[in-house]
Amino acid sequence: MVWRNQTFNLDFILLGIFDYRPTHIFLFSLVLGIFTVAFMGNTLMVLLIYLDTQLHTPMYLLLSQLSLMDLMLISTTVPKMAFNYLSGRKSISLAGCGIQIFFYVSLLGAECFLLAVMAYDRYVAICHPLRYTILMNQKCCVFMTVASWILGFLDGIIVLVAAFSFPYCSSLEIHHFFCDVAALLPLSCADTSAFENLLFICCVVMLVFPVSVIIGSYSRVLQAVISMDSKESRRKAFTICSSHLSVVGLYYGAAMFMYMRPASNHTPDQDKVVSAFYTILTPMLNPLIYSLRNKEVSKGFQKLLRKRKINCIQHL
Repeated sequence: MVWRNQTFNLDFILLGIFDYRPTHIFLFSLVLGIFTVAFMGNTLMVLLIYLDTQLHTPMYLLLSQLSLMDLMLISTTVPKMAFNYLSGRKSISLAGCGIQIFFYVSLLGAECFLLAVMAYDRYVAICHPLRYTILMNQKCCVFMTVASWILGFLDGIIVLVAAFSFPYCSSLEIHHFFCDVAALLPLSCADTSAFENLLFICCVVMLVFPVSVIIGSYSRVLQAVISMDSKESRRKAFTICSSHLSVVGLYYGAAMFMYMRPASNHTPDQDKVVSAFYTILTPMLNPLIYSLRNKEVSKGFQKLLRKRKINCIQHL
């Protein structure tokens, strides 16, 4: 790595997204509220699916992994942002910056692939119900889930190593509320244009390939749902698929707006707002969308509350 010696002894400065005006204090409080709801909602989803044996199916295994990814993603950025804001400090160490980049990129990549796997799961369940236990058996489901994590981590390692191979010898002020590669590269005193072009191509590939799988899967699903004779079957299939499509639309809409635009069209303020949307707001909406629109999840939650109530009564 071509680093200047002093770089190892310096911290980066995160300029953040909020100042101390009344409006921004309110927005910061709102973000903390959203973080709390997202943290508790995704934690509850993971625990509920783990504890309720009736939810030990491929669909809910994938949903638990989505909640786990969202839980880790929101925990990667918001706590450090909140600590810096409340303490008045804006610094982040080189190691801390590297950790944020690695987990942020890894989790975004892993979630891209996982959403594609979830779409394939719905395609098999609706279009090939009699072969579902064969095509989406436990081994196959675990394999695709692990593959999503591995591909995401590989992406994170590649981006981290490439980003930290450049010397950072100019201003160390990052115009963001966390260490994002796109905000970090302009601080380098080397030419990063080739890497930025490669990063753009990689982002396009990682977004377009899963989206193609999702579009292909749901095109077949739509045809199958329309041809169903039972209104109840159509309603159930539509409810499950619309929940997933809502999550896909929120996630990929923001990601494509962020990473599939030319660099010349980016501004730091736009990047911060869009990043806040899919790293803070989307992880909160995902468990709400699935819990409110999924009867099995609602029943599992009610069952868990009843068991807890009975245990409390027995201990009195």
